[in-house]
Amino acid sequence: MNDFISLLANQGALVVFAATLATRLGAPVPAVPFLIVAGGLSVGGQVSFAAVTGAAVIGNILGDGVWFLAGRRWGYRVMRLLCRISLSADTCVKRSESILGRWGGWSLIAAKFVPGVSVIAPPMAGALGMSNTRFLSYETVAALIWALGFLVIGRIFHAAIQDILAVLSEIGIAASIACGLALLVFVAWRWRVRRLALRADDIVHIGVLALREALAAGAGPTVIDVRAPQARALDPREIPGALAIDLNELPKRLGAFSDGRELVVFCDCPEDASAVVAARVLMAAGLPRVRVLAGGLDAWTAMVAASESEEGSMGAMPAIAAHSA
Repeated sequence: MNDFISLLANQGALVVFAATLATRLGAPVPAVPFLIVAGGLSVGGQVSFAAVTGAAVIGNILGDGVWFLAGRRWGYRVMRLLCRISLSADTCVKRSESILGRWGGWSLIAAKFVPGVSVIAPPMAGALGMSNTRFLSYETVAALIWALGFLVIGRIFHAAIQDILAVLSEIGIAASIACGLALLVFVAWRWRVRRLALRADDIVHIGVLALREALAAGAGPTVIDVRAPQARALDPREIPGALAIDLNELPKRLGAFSDGRELVVFCDCPEDASAVVAARVLMAAGLPRVRVLAGGLDAWTAMVAASESEEGSMGAMPAIAAHSA
């Protein structure tokens, strides 16, 4: 622990920059403790308050800038990739869509203080077409608020922080092991909570081929797309004829389905999480014929692409045969 304090005292700005950049890039590195401790050390002049503030701001801008440009280039796929590795994958994208859709550029500030969203907001801003200048302006303000907030906390409670560091220094390796075990327990708990939430024993699924055949027959089910408007704006893929109803709006639209028609709900989210939630809302309202599209929009798109490829190959065969003759 003394080595940690010495490192911060000698290379405070560099350490804060590296921790902040790693955090913003999505690495499992907690930048906040570094900022708080650096703020506490700045009271005694061991660390330059201005230097660590600048380092934290630059680390934020560079890290978030990478994801912003990735979102500009690859769109919604970037958010889905990040959310798939999140401990809250089923709510990650939807929470980000809600924050960005409600607050626009100011969401870049709010997102820094919301777990699971801070890494998602920059690529979403890029995918939605936010200009470079606007992003840089909001990001700089957000980075300043975030960095100054934790640095000031460190300055206010610097005496308590020094006491805590002294205790940890005496405990040494035991403290490190205890912190590591606590982190493992937390991750295991979150994983179990997520698995229990996604159990779908009460949900009936339908495959994409079965749905396509039912729709082609002309008397197929009503298909409901429960993605948020922001998600549909980012990803224009769709199932022909599907009704677009945001999951949050679904309870207000139940009357339209009171005739008992067959319903199929889908989303574009990890493990069909939003579609499962929507199906439960519909079933709780007494609608008896509700199914979830297995694999969601990805599975439908893959099936359509495979069918078009197969039809293209079959169409090319007569031409090849004629050429050979």
